[in-house]
Amino acid sequence: MPVDVLRKIPFSLLLLSLAGAPGSAANAAPSRAFPEDARKTTITFAPAGTVLVEDQPVSLSPGAQIRNTYNRIVQPSHIRGEYKVRVKFDKHGQIHRVWILTPEEAATPDPKR
Repeated sequence: MPVDVLRKIPFSLLLLSLAGAPGSAANAAPSRAFPEDARKTTITFAPAGTVLVEDQPVSLSPGAQIRNTYNRIVQPSHIRGEYKVRVKFDKHGQIHRVWILTPEEAATPDPKR
């Protein structure tokens, strides 16, 4: 390609072509894999360690993990409000694992069982 042609291309366009488009697959967030028995539901975190699953009070297990949309562990005392989640219960009916869903994950239908 002649040098004269390159001089006529805007610098920002050259940078964009070198860096890749903003919506490219390289920039996409990795999808998370959830256990098959993790149920999609709505959960509400309230003060004093109260957790409501579909408006029913449920206890957190002693080793419960709550993961935010970035898949980072969040302490129950640092989260408030209602969220769409995937939740896994232990054998005693307590909440053992929680994954707060991104809007894209919440819109994804449950796998057929």
